[in-house]
Amino acid sequence: MIELLAANPVLLVFVTSAIGFAVGRIHVKGASLGVAAVLFVGLAIGAQSETLVVPEFTRTLGLAIFVYTIGLASGANFFASFNRKGLRDNALVLSMLVVATALMVGAALLFDLKATVAAGVFTGAMTNTPALAGVIETVRGGTDAASAAFEPTVGYSITYPMGVLGPIVAIALVRRLNKIDFRREAAKQSELHLVQEEIVSATARVSSPQTVGSTIRELQLRLPDPVVLSRVQRGEQVMLAEGDLVLAKDDLVIVVGEPSNVEAAVAAIGRPDDHEPGLDRSRYDFRRIFVSSTDVAGRRLRDLALPEQFDAIVTRVRRGDIDVTATGDTVLELGDRVRVVAGRDRMAAVTERLGDSYKHLSEIDLLSFGLGMSLGLLLGAIPIPLPGGLTFQLGSAAGPLIVGLILGALRRTGPIVWNVPYSANLTLRQLGLILFLATVGLGSGYTFRSMFAENSGMLLLAIGAVVSIVVPTLTLLIGYRWLKIPFGMLVGMVAAQQTQPAVLGYALEESGDEAPNVGYAMVYPMAMIAKILLAQVVLLVLGGVG
Repeated sequence: MIELLAANPVLLVFVTSAIGFAVGRIHVKGASLGVAAVLFVGLAIGAQSETLVVPEFTRTLGLAIFVYTIGLASGANFFASFNRKGLRDNALVLSMLVVATALMVGAALLFDLKATVAAGVFTGAMTNTPALAGVIETVRGGTDAASAAFEPTVGYSITYPMGVLGPIVAIALVRRLNKIDFRREAAKQSELHLVQEEIVSATARVSSPQTVGSTIRELQLRLPDPVVLSRVQRGEQVMLAEGDLVLAKDDLVIVVGEPSNVEAAVAAIGRPDDHEPGLDRSRYDFRRIFVSSTDVAGRRLRDLALPEQFDAIVTRVRRGDIDVTATGDTVLELGDRVRVVAGRDRMAAVTERLGDSYKHLSEIDLLSFGLGMSLGLLLGAIPIPLPGGLTFQLGSAAGPLIVGLILGALRRTGPIVWNVPYSANLTLRQLGLILFLATVGLGSGYTFRSMFAENSGMLLLAIGAVVSIVVPTLTLLIGYRWLKIPFGMLVGMVAAQQTQPAVLGYALEESGDEAPNVGYAMVYPMAMIAKILLAQVVLLVLGGVG
């Protein structure tokens, strides 16, 4: 069997993934490893023989696809949330990385570890390969080249698995301790549309002096955002609430939105009314339409001028499993399902404008996807100077992530739509993560086994476990209890603090929404650069340079 798997790396990857998925679904007291189990199954299989590895290309490809699709999905929310709180969140992660550095230096002094081994333990407990590469490069000038590469690698290889498992343990522990409800926490970030809104409709009778004689457009500016005015009944006539329509006393207006906003809007218009204007299906119709046209994707609803061109109004947008109230500033994305009210004779034209092709949504625009991935990998390959004459590269993780965030926020550039359909994004993301986890696990398994046996690995493993559990636990407790950061975003920040996609994969499965992606993207670049520098600090303080 070992010979068969070694000769067929594609088979090896899928066997590892299948077993990993099965293990990840096992629940112990309500907790499970989820997709992160693929990594540990890979470690177990890889430990059986040094031939059970797959090409490094597979790891790079999987990681690049995973982080790029996260960037595309999180770009808009990332820049919306990166304000003073974004600076606060980065400061929290940076301070916790300094704590990790202090713990590592203290452990090295207590147990008389060599500086090179201690620095390797730090990079492994923090799961940061670029930091390991920086350590090896730094000590190479003052010691034997083979020894310089071997000693940090020993520490890195032994502690790396704990660097993945530790934060997962911390997340599960703190969540259970604080009885976290991810859905309730995500609801605190309503501007990011992470959870299902409760959308209701109510009828308002026009009686306010400020409303009588106002156009719908003027009234909309005075109402809470977001609410939608969908229909108006005047006597027996029912009309769409179009911008230039002038409201008269006793008109009935349908208001759609979240309950508190609807209540405030009804009060501003006049008073509540029990009568709901009927929708004459002979004149008006309503239906859900898929957004599949690249011509409308990435554009705001107000820029599409649907009321003026098609006598149509969009009241709600469903993205994935989430419904949100549609406003003029809502940007449509491929895969959105929009609820449209339109004249019956214009519904076909509206449908054609928006696309409504499920088949088209299953396809990926390889031009935009390939171009975006190329830009990300090129950015990752650019050498960036650091203090002390060091250089580093963003690599196949940070480069595609940063480009994905920018392009995801832009959504489109001229005729090129950067975002991919929601379902396609999830599929690519999952595929990329599986390739990455399986490759890393298989590639590290045998090295971990041999080095653990030959180098008194229990002590190094214990030190790595302390660092990789204590630091994420402190981050979670301080962030949640003191800084009041929503837990879903906080677990993403912990995953970025570890620069570890496996932890992010676990966090996403636990939360069930995109909040971890926002936290991950916000602090990842800073965390990666900081750990490269702090690994040098470990060497310097312990006297391992020169």
